[in-house]
Amino acid sequence: MTTTRSDNDHFQSHYIPNTTGEQAEMLSALGIDDIDQLFADIPAEFRNPALDLPAPLSELEIQQELGALASKNRALGAGPSFLGAGSYNHFIPAIVKSLITRGEFITAYTPYQAEASQGTLQVIYEFQTLICNLYGMEVANAGMYDGATSLAEAALMACRVTRREKVALADTVSPAYSAVIRTYCQSQDIAVETVSPENHMLDEETACLVLQYPNYLGYIEDLQKLVADTHEKGALAVVSCDPTAMGMLQTPGHYRVDIVTGEGQPLGIPSSYGGPYVGLFATKQEYIRQMPSRLSGRTLDKNGKTGYVLTLQTREQHIRRERATSNICTNEALYALASTIYLSAMGKQGMKQVAELCYHKAHYAASQIVALPGYSLPISAPFFQEFVVQCPAPPAEINAALLTKNILGGLDVSDRVENGMLLCVTEMNSKSNIDALVAALGEFK
Repeated sequence: MTTTRSDNDHFQSHYIPNTTGEQAEMLSALGIDDIDQLFADIPAEFRNPALDLPAPLSELEIQQELGALASKNRALGAGPSFLGAGSYNHFIPAIVKSLITRGEFITAYTPYQAEASQGTLQVIYEFQTLICNLYGMEVANAGMYDGATSLAEAALMACRVTRREKVALADTVSPAYSAVIRTYCQSQDIAVETVSPENHMLDEETACLVLQYPNYLGYIEDLQKLVADTHEKGALAVVSCDPTAMGMLQTPGHYRVDIVTGEGQPLGIPSSYGGPYVGLFATKQEYIRQMPSRLSGRTLDKNGKTGYVLTLQTREQHIRRERATSNICTNEALYALASTIYLSAMGKQGMKQVAELCYHKAHYAASQIVALPGYSLPISAPFFQEFVVQCPAPPAEINAALLTKNILGGLDVSDRVENGMLLCVTEMNSKSNIDALVAALGEFK
């Protein structure tokens, strides 16, 4: 068969975004002569950087090279870890991975389209119910990207509800979360003011007070007073809450918090270099239409059988853009499933036991460390599983020495506390792990 030029052009248009002729037509419509003019704002040295790529490798050689690179990392499970600050080393029951990797779940498309599977919608419905129970709230959504973006979305939601444009951000909130909040707010001309929880001084222009429970340094603030003060000014209380701590602490719903968010990683999700995770988001029934993401609801079909549907969808793809609450594009459904399985497998007693183990082990570690010469606990406040230790030497030096003993130390928070190290102790740390840490720390005086 002879192929003409027009046949080639027709063939190419099916597989290539645009032909040379189509590119010329678009350039003409734009009033420019060359594609490079579209990138004039990008410095020339960054447009087409020279890539010093190695020669191609076989599949076997690639596996060997990647294996060698991976072996340079210190795997989290290779020894004791006392690092937290937002990503936590908790036990994950084998049933979690076993179920989420079943073909029915792992291949299901993200459930915001009409063709979403009934099984996936049911899982999300159960996920929402469990998060409501965990946080003591009236309604929860199908999930968010992660803890940081959930909190940022909550701040925006508070501004919509109150019709105010100032966010009071507690200085005890994670700096990573704080940075995301500022990023979300800057393009919407929402002012973000950093405040101290003890001396917040809210005014009638403040939409919300943003808190963390326990806070970034692991300590528990007086939510009852802070929420009451916030409501007195007509603002909303927005709290990012560690889900594991709910096994023994009062829920934010108990304190009448308006919007609760959280990082779902402790609920059956591995640390995995910082993601992907799943964001938790819950609020009061009266604010449901201002909530981002979507809701899965339970109903009956025409035959009276239980069915699951997307009850509420407030993203811009589904409704008029000007009425959308968020442009979040997915809800981390597979990891929402992981959290659902984890919470179901653990149950109330399991969550209580995990929380108590974290609490008591952390307090045992603190009591042993503070007895060491040169070490102190500079913050006198109740804590859950994390606490700050003031060290006799820079934490970077101590962590390097700990690593030689195969111990992963805490986070350096010297920017907040001189020679401060934020240590985290979970149920994964045995007494012998803690004693080994204390002995290694004792070598620095």
